[in-house]
Amino acid sequence: MDNRIASLIQESQELHDRLEQLVPSIAKAAGMMIGCIRHGGKVMFAGNGGSAADAQHMAAELVNRFRKERPPMAGLALTTDTSVITSIGNDYSFDEIFEKQVMALGRRGDILVGISTSGSSPNIVRAIKAAGQMGISTICLTGEGGTIRDLVDCAICVPSGSTPRIQEAHILIEHILCELVEDSSSCSI
Repeated sequence: MDNRIASLIQESQELHDRLEQLVPSIAKAAGMMIGCIRHGGKVMFAGNGGSAADAQHMAAELVNRFRKERPPMAGLALTTDTSVITSIGNDYSFDEIFEKQVMALGRRGDILVGISTSGSSPNIVRAIKAAGQMGISTICLTGEGGTIRDLVDCAICVPSGSTPRIQEAHILIEHILCELVEDSSSCSI
């Protein structure tokens, strides 16, 4: 068991060593989010499963705080309203749960961050397409595969096909984004 644990840690470390190649796309995404919030927009987050938890986590970091005291920032997880999600899923399709929320809540100048380890989640694809049609900027966090990367304004693609390793990298990237956005706030308390 010890060898297996050491092997999994090494696998994660090796991936993290390759994440520096993502610095330009992370910086671009942070700049987009900073501009959005400074101009009165909101950042919407969407994902499925573990990525849904990440969406909620990121929204909470913006609305409440990350590392320092400051005024709340507009972050919204599209994964949290169970009545909306289940009514859309029941009446239409699970593939539309984020798309309809983007159409109802999104405004030009906002940002949608889609999180999909596969890079192909149909409900994320539909939400990104709807956002693009509405003038909402789009960012994705994915792994090395999928089609979402070709649909967004900024793609952060972790160079791995392993879901657990991608998720571990995503949480690091998400924390970096939250810290950069928070650090840009000139409104510290």
